[in-house]
Amino acid sequence: MTYCCGILVRDGLVMVADTRTNAGLDNISTFRKLHVIREPGQRVMALSSSGNLSISQSVMALLNEGIENPATGELDTLTNAPTMFQAAQRIGHAIRRVHDIEGHALEASDVRFDVSFLFGGQIKGDKLRLYMIYAAGNFIECTVDTPYLQIGEHKYGKPILDRAVRYGIDIYDGLKIALLSMDSTLRSNLGVGMPLDVAVVRRDACDAELAYRIEPGDPYFHDLSERWSAALRAAHIAIPRPPYVTQR
Repeated sequence: MTYCCGILVRDGLVMVADTRTNAGLDNISTFRKLHVIREPGQRVMALSSSGNLSISQSVMALLNEGIENPATGELDTLTNAPTMFQAAQRIGHAIRRVHDIEGHALEASDVRFDVSFLFGGQIKGDKLRLYMIYAAGNFIECTVDTPYLQIGEHKYGKPILDRAVRYGIDIYDGLKIALLSMDSTLRSNLGVGMPLDVAVVRRDACDAELAYRIEPGDPYFHDLSERWSAALRAAHIAIPRPPYVTQR
């Protein structure tokens, strides 16, 4: 399994993804799930995936090669999409194309067509956007009311996002919260593991300000994890004990 998180704030976009894939307890591997597409000054896109690795890789390969547009005869890719919305549509088309090709064979082998994507970024002249794209190829867009989206094993990392993420927070506070969300997931789910890939995109820059891999033993991430654990212990100790007694 995996965990990917995207946070869209006033100043920009943060995306974080783990790299663990597994086909059983004795078959664990590392694969990059967060891909950053950069054309400095013109466009920057970050695409993370969850679900069946063979399906997500097939979708990525199809997007890289391009999908023929019946109206123009040209190949549609993410790098020539005129808007982020149309780029998200192209990801949806690629998912449906892969399903048409492989869906019946997977179903015959009792394998569920399971894939989802987080897709964020900005094309010059367009807004900074963040989408969640489902296995059917349909998608939703992140809003200022709930400025984050998750895919994969999201339940362990969701409480900190619900409590701490606001549209107006600093972009690097958003990164810190995303890493805390990831740390909580790492603590509770063996299907999620390091290294972690991180991308930070500042609004209107049309480039990635940060594209970084956090390796096991990274000093900052270790310190963040330890400080968060200590803060939680101190918080629950500081809260008065429940006053309830058994009624007699």
